[in-house]
This record gives sequence, C-alpha cells and structure tokens, in this order.
Amino acid sequence: MKKLSFFDERDINNMKKIGNYLSELPDYCFDFFTGIENNTSSLTRLNYAMDLSVFFDYLEKYVVMKPKKEILLSDIDELQSRNIENYLSYLTYYEYENKMCRNTERGKARKLASLRSFFKYLFNHDMIASNVASKVPTPKLHNKEIIRLEKDEMVRMLDTVQSPTTFNKHQRNYNKNTKERDNAIVTLFLGTGIRISELVGLNVEDFDFTQNAFKVTRKGGNQAILYFSKEVYDALMVWLEKRKTIPLQPDETAMFISLQNKRICVRAVENLVKKFAKESVPLKKISPHKLRSTFGTNLYRETQDIYIVADVLGHKDVNTTKKHYAAINEDMRKSVANKVSLRQNNND
Repeated sequence: MKKLSFFDERDINNMKKIGNYLSELPDYCFDFFTGIENNTSSLTRLNYAMDLSVFFDYLEKYVVMKPKKEILLSDIDELQSRNIENYLSYLTYYEYENKMCRNTERGKARKLASLRSFFKYLFNHDMIASNVASKVPTPKLHNKEIIRLEKDEMVRMLDTVQSPTTFNKHQRNYNKNTKERDNAIVTLFLGTGIRISELVGLNVEDFDFTQNAFKVTRKGGNQAILYFSKEVYDALMVWLEKRKTIPLQPDETAMFISLQNKRICVRAVENLVKKFAKESVPLKKISPHKLRSTFGTNLYRETQDIYIVADVLGHKDVNTTKKHYAAINEDMRKSVANKVSLRQNNND
C-alpha cells in the first residue's frame, strides 16, 4: 500500500477533529459542513468547526439556555443582530472547556466570518427566515507592525544556526545532530518565502537540483514550481548528505527528518526557528511566517514588482501582498518623495 502524503494525513486528521466537534453540535451543522466541503480546505472547515463550537457554547450558557446538541433551528432563527454583537463582546475574554481564552479584533473578525458563512448557508437553504449575522459589521482592524529581519539580522541568524554561542552543553550536543537540517530549513525559508506547512510537506523527489527548482503544494492543494538560489542549493546539498547517514524506513520520502527519523512536524520547525531567533535577534519575535515576510520584502526591493512577489508567495490577490508587507508601501512612498517639485527648475 502506498504511503499517504503529508497533506493526505493532515486532511484525515483534520476531518477527525471536525467530526469530534460536530458530534457535540446539532444535526443541521453537519448539513452546513457537507455543503461547503467542495469549496473549502479541511483546515478552513476545522476553523469553522472550532468557531461554531465556541458560538454554540455561548448560546447554551447565555442565550438559549439548553445543551448545544438540543439547540433548534427555530432558536437560531429567533436570534437578533444584537445577540451576535453581544457574542463578539463576550469573545474578548471568555471561558471555554475550562480554559480562559481571549480574542483580539482579528480573532473576533475571523469568528464573525465563520458565523456569516454559517448563517448564509442556513438562509440560502431556507432553513432560517433571516440572516442576522450579515447585519453585524466586522470589527475595525488596526494595522499590525510588520516584523521582519534586516540584512545583517539574517546573517546573524544563519551564523547562529551554524555556531550558537549561548547554548548550554546539552543544547550544543543537540545542535550537532541537527545543524545541517536546521541550516537548510532556515535558508529555505529565507530564500524562497514558503509557508511552514509547505516546507514540512516537502519530499526529496519534489526537488530538481539540475534546475534549482522544487514543487510545492500551496494552500488549497494547488501545486507550483519555485526556484532557489545557489545559497539555498548549497545548504540543501549539505543536508542531503547528512540525511543519507540517517537510518530511515524505505518508504520515508520526507525532505526534512526529525530526531525520531520521521517527517519533521510543524511544531518542531516553529520551535527551532524561535530558538535560533532568540539568540540572534532577541528583541524581535521571529516565527517562520516572519521569515516569509522577510523574503517577500527583500524580493520586492530587488524587483520593484508587487505582482512577482504575489505570484512567488502564492497570494491569489495582490492586495493581500500589499497588506502583509508594509515595507513595500513604505518603499513606494519613498520612491515618489522627490517626484513633485515645489519650485520650478531654474532652467525652466
């Protein structure tokens, strides 16, 4: 039997989690997830399931006053827009499954988007008479500070991966076993701007080293061919030589391997990036996504072409690229600063 790909395994795990949430929700919620299945990814549906679970938990405690599973469509139909507004206020700090949780304006906006999709489905299928969620405005979103590495900080981080100076003896011994892999991972992030899920899902056969190219599975399952520089090539080749010495199962095709000799997981990649960033740039909170932002900003500065940046990063909408890379807008403003003269040229 052919081994499942990383993305197939991820989808199966997500669907199991969705099933667990749905088992505690009314049956019409199952209809909603069936209806959106062909147009959404498993991760999107999982987020919807989590958000609906929180919403029905709120209804159970404060509005309908009956167990989640017993909340009827007629109860949903009686809700007013103020109930949704009160829910958004509740989300600032709330208790869910015996844990205290909080949501920023962005978290509230995502949960409202989930509710809008849910209510829209019920309304379009004549299961409720009105769509009150559509009447509630999205919380105002303030621009977040864009955190990225500058050129000298990138060099410091890569140097840290090669020879950390503040690690204790145990950490240095651990680093000896993972240095080639970690350097290849950080270099690939900085050199291509791929997402963490895209990196974790890479297989050795996805790479063509004669063309310095590799195949990546984007969000939604689409695939794209990306290219990498000689610096990335060199880091990957060093890691592949080390990978050959690791006793792996014959069917293990993952590009990046954990110390358990299997495909590295997302959490492990997040932790290794955080570990090296903490030593090299202690004043910045750097994650794999911040390395992606660093690449996007550097690529724009080199090309001055926002459409190329959007294409390489896998953004379907160029406005997403502009929104996430404030430095791009900053560079644009700088480039036009001297375009308008306040006094006519003396030669005019």
